[in-house]
Amino acid sequence: MLSVLPLPEIICRPGALADLAHRLRRLGSSRPLIITDPGVQAAGLVDRLTQVLRDANISHALFAKVEADPPSHVVEAAVASGREHGVDSVIGFGGGSSLDVAKLAALLLRSPQPLTAIFGHSKAVGPRLPLIQIPTTAGTGSEVTPTSVISVGDFDKRGVISRTLICDDALLDPELTVGLPPSVTAATGMDALTHAIEALTTRHLRNAMSDALAIKAIALIGGNIQRAVTDGHDIDARMAMMEGATMAGIAFANAPVGAVHALAHPLGDSRFKVPHGLANALLLPHVISFNTPAAEQEYARVSQALGWNGDAHDLPQRLIQLNAILKLPAGLQAIGIREEDLPTLVDEGMKVDRLLANNVRIVTRDDAATIFQSAWR
Repeated sequence: MLSVLPLPEIICRPGALADLAHRLRRLGSSRPLIITDPGVQAAGLVDRLTQVLRDANISHALFAKVEADPPSHVVEAAVASGREHGVDSVIGFGGGSSLDVAKLAALLLRSPQPLTAIFGHSKAVGPRLPLIQIPTTAGTGSEVTPTSVISVGDFDKRGVISRTLICDDALLDPELTVGLPPSVTAATGMDALTHAIEALTTRHLRNAMSDALAIKAIALIGGNIQRAVTDGHDIDARMAMMEGATMAGIAFANAPVGAVHALAHPLGDSRFKVPHGLANALLLPHVISFNTPAAEQEYARVSQALGWNGDAHDLPQRLIQLNAILKLPAGLQAIGIREEDLPTLVDEGMKVDRLLANNVRIVTRDDAATIFQSAWR
């Protein structure tokens, strides 16, 4: 069976940002709301975007207060800003957090409804405002997914999943990523790799198209991540990373992620504040080691796509070595997680049953404890 979600129009090339004004006009927009974060603004990238709009005589409003793992109040503030300025479209500009907030803002500005009423699958009621997504990292794939994840309270992450959230256009401009620090390039790249690998091994909705996209994404990321980390101005490597991240996003939008993402959730909450991509990078080898008895053939394909020896049992150690080459921390202990924190991480990770249900092998609490302990050492 083949069931595939709709896609936005995707443009990936150096200088793709220059297409923005044309695409806004095509969507009937004359006053967009730009949603981004303070870091992207401080890096000067917002200035580049707004210059494109000024050159085309398109007015805009700016909301630059997105936080990592955005709390619900950030979404509400973005919506309030859009209403105050009378916007008629939304541009998500930044990493996954900004793109996730942009999805919900586009929906709630056009179709007001309580945020608490739309958590879960297909509960959001459209339509939404026109939405253009412009990622400034090669990692989350959020520009092509129907999902927005926000934080509710201190420790709870909730998802809104609806095809209504899929944007109209995704502009992938590798020139926007050349200034990313090596550590961010590495962590976001490993996030994208995790998306592709988990899509290839999911228990639910996996199909021939998601497999093909996942394998191609793995090859693109594996063949270019070291180049992009070593030389951030290697535009060919940057473009390949963006293509790989977006392909991985399409793959996992259709074939959802599993235990790596479930167990990474609590690492990103207000207690631990571990960046999402880094959490995935550190957990991925250990979840693969656990999953191998149920997915040996798939992991052999992953190894081959990465240009390695095709040995599924060797894959976890190879990924640990890749993390080291990319100069990522050696494990959870190296980023300040204490051994006494592990039971809390296990408890919270086991609550993310919507993702654990997708994992190729059933994860018990004892299994989760073993995975966290292995990732901590």
